[in-house]
Amino acid sequence: MDTLSASTRDQSSILIEGEASGEVLVCDEGLSFWGGVDPGSGNIIDVHHPNYGESVSGKILMMPTSRGSCSGSGVLLELSLNSLAPAALVFREHEEVLTLGALVSDRIFGRPLPTISLLPVDYEALARSKTASISGHRIKADNLNLELATTRLGDIDLCEADKARLNNEAGPAARMAMEIICLMAAVGGTRQLTNVTRGHIDGCILSHSANLIFAEKLADLGAKVSIPTTINAISVDRENWRSQHVPNDFGNRASRLADAYVRMGARPTFTCAPYLLDDAPEFGEVIGWSESNAVIFANTVLGARTPKHPDYLDLFIAMTGRAPASGVYTQEGRVARRVLNVTPPLTSGDHDELFWPLLGWLAGKFSPDHIPLLTGLENLKPSTDDLKSLCAAFGTTSGVPMLHIAGHTPEAHFLPSADAEHRSIGIPEFISAWNELNRGGLKIDLVAIGSPHASIDEARRIADLFGERHCNPSTQLIITIGREILQAASSEGIVDRLERAGVRLIPDLCWCSITEPVFPPDAEGLFTNSGKYAHYAHGLSGRHSRIGSLEDCVETAVSGHAPERLPKWLQN
Repeated sequence: MDTLSASTRDQSSILIEGEASGEVLVCDEGLSFWGGVDPGSGNIIDVHHPNYGESVSGKILMMPTSRGSCSGSGVLLELSLNSLAPAALVFREHEEVLTLGALVSDRIFGRPLPTISLLPVDYEALARSKTASISGHRIKADNLNLELATTRLGDIDLCEADKARLNNEAGPAARMAMEIICLMAAVGGTRQLTNVTRGHIDGCILSHSANLIFAEKLADLGAKVSIPTTINAISVDRENWRSQHVPNDFGNRASRLADAYVRMGARPTFTCAPYLLDDAPEFGEVIGWSESNAVIFANTVLGARTPKHPDYLDLFIAMTGRAPASGVYTQEGRVARRVLNVTPPLTSGDHDELFWPLLGWLAGKFSPDHIPLLTGLENLKPSTDDLKSLCAAFGTTSGVPMLHIAGHTPEAHFLPSADAEHRSIGIPEFISAWNELNRGGLKIDLVAIGSPHASIDEARRIADLFGERHCNPSTQLIITIGREILQAASSEGIVDRLERAGVRLIPDLCWCSITEPVFPPDAEGLFTNSGKYAHYAHGLSGRHSRIGSLEDCVETAVSGHAPERLPKWLQN
């Protein structure tokens, strides 16, 4: 076990040691590796990112902090295992997702990936350099020659069970888990660990081989969860993939990945919306979740407490029931540090539910690194599904794990920080967001609903909107949905109504994990109600999307054509 030392967050420090050299690539905006970087090439594939088309492989990659999905840690591990990773990672602010991926690469697979946290003055000096090298504790560049402090296992306060795990008394898997939890605590500048009551595993999507390699390695080492733990959506319809013409190799490997987590004791829920289950977390409950939309909803809407734990750390937390007591686990970490003053349409009747994913996407753009408080919405009446949609879209453009909405979320009454910056979001910004997320063509072959998984209320509404109508012969509408919600919809007769309209309902996977041939290979025009999927669609499927309300989705499925104009509430 590493020598204990105090946190070094007040100086530039090296978080993960190693040797590296290369060209400096500066990303002024944070980057989500999942959906933003191709794990097979290292190219940036997020068309909304300023560095789209550039490669991170072999670069000294700089960004203020990461953003987006918790799955970025898995993408980084895949790149590392295939020698396509950045030569080093350099951050200016606290970052966990890619740092965790680099720790797993180093500690479990023996592939060091130097990771550095620089003070702003040092960061700016490095950003002006063309090349840099890292050796030992020193970084050298055109405009920088700096000895870095070392971040190791801080003076972590450990209980007896923690000490037993670190001493290998619970086996090698538990020791690895505890070591990495302690290292992440040190990186986060805390000495404390906290107990958590439940977990949610995100790294169960077969978007690359690293997730399967990691899960089976831990399962073979005897890893077991110690708290109730749910599983995110996977990459196949677990019971029906063979009849859906999924290639045997992919289907078997995706099933093995799901089975590995079930073997470790996780509950086979296979949903990206665990907050829709009957036993959702309660206000103030301390949990250990991954998956960005689930984390943001749990904190924002339910008032539960969980940082946006990276993939793989979610398993370590589920194994130990322990997590670093930092970030939004603390009251201070939940304080809004930016205020976004929103000018909505005049009354709640002047907009449709598209307002909410557009607002979430904008709120993330305007507050990528600070928890925001949204004001000006007090007279609106968002549904739970509206808030679900907002939280999911917010997670694509922001790296923080929650937001507050005055008048609607349980902790919005707490005052923002005294130095909080105020910014405004009005109709011009909504129009810009609509244009940015409507890059696809007007002829629509596929309508995608269920990112995150559809709720029972959404399923009912879609059935009501169809009535006796049917999907256009050239257009498919597919809903991805959790298996428990699907069972409830079936019992209520909703599934029969939707299937008569030509709608397909697919459990277990979601639009973030769907692949061909379940994703119709011939589909070009894509339409969705999800700000999250509209943002990620091109990076995941190679198709640009269009976005609209749930009613727009049904009308588009019936006609085969997307609305040509802005929604009425955005027209002057």
